[in-house]
Amino acid sequence: MGSDRNVAVFGAYGHTGRFVVAELRERGYVPLLLGRDRDKLLALARTQPGLEARQASLDDPASVDRALNGAAAAINCAGPFATTAAPLIEAALRAGIPYVDVAAEIEANRDTFAHFAERAHAAGTVVVPAMAFYGGLGDLLVTTAMGDWTAADEARIAYGLSSWHPTAGTRAAGVVSRQRRGGRLVRYTGGRLEYHDDALPTLQWPFPTPLGPRAVIAEFTMADVVTVPSHLAVPEVRTYMTVEATRDVSAPDTPPPAATDERGRSAQTFVVDVLVRSGGTERRAAAAGQDIYAISAPLAVEAVDRILTGRTRTTGVAAAGAIFDARDFLRALSSHLSLHLPLDTHS
Repeated sequence: MGSDRNVAVFGAYGHTGRFVVAELRERGYVPLLLGRDRDKLLALARTQPGLEARQASLDDPASVDRALNGAAAAINCAGPFATTAAPLIEAALRAGIPYVDVAAEIEANRDTFAHFAERAHAAGTVVVPAMAFYGGLGDLLVTTAMGDWTAADEARIAYGLSSWHPTAGTRAAGVVSRQRRGGRLVRYTGGRLEYHDDALPTLQWPFPTPLGPRAVIAEFTMADVVTVPSHLAVPEVRTYMTVEATRDVSAPDTPPPAATDERGRSAQTFVVDVLVRSGGTERRAAAAGQDIYAISAPLAVEAVDRILTGRTRTTGVAAAGAIFDARDFLRALSSHLSLHLPLDTHS
């Protein structure tokens, strides 16, 4: 099989990385197994006959270049992305290949837009950060809900998670983010990120059936506050999280996800409900599915497939809704997501 089907997966042995490797294989791509830990790489390779494992040290650019040799694209699944994103984007730019990551870290995603937009555009290549459950899915839903609107007064993204058993990577990324913020909280208001120490209120969110109304923590801010404003004129972007999920992810003794089916997914379910408002008019879109980490795999792999087959709208650093046809992208994932999208009349 030609090198145009080779996709490098950095952090291939991690929780999300394993889902990405499986999704790539299902779609006829050949994953190149990349990571920092040689023993973990070799252990994964033993379970993936025919796949090549390549160790790379992010403080050694030459080793990253060797690891990407022959790859048509790179998917970064290894956090904290504050540490891993920049070295891998640099290597992807040197190799002239597209880069996609699954970063949920607000500051890391902001840095990717700030530091690489001009260079990626000048190189005519593509960098898509946050192409995952947080940042990517919400952005696709907001873009779809906007339809023919070029601007809106606000976008609200509510996460209806039944639970949230964080991976080790999620916990490590959370530590880095808190350190970068000096323990403060963040929100997107007035067209900019704002750091604050205000208490977060609890309110009821009217999720669609069958979930129905649930208590949520308001301004539990996720990566959508970077992706959505990067290409849509929306000065207020707010995200909300169910109380149960907030409690789980905040508790130090919550165990990591446990597989409950043959695909390795946990029992966790989710609904992402989006509302955009312009004046007195509101539009909504929603998606439901199982396991926030597992769903990041088809999101990232669908992105790579569309990039490699020329189904993109721009170059440079771009959020999912800017570079892809958002409605068509979501529909392509209908085997993974139950979708409630607005009518096509204003798309």
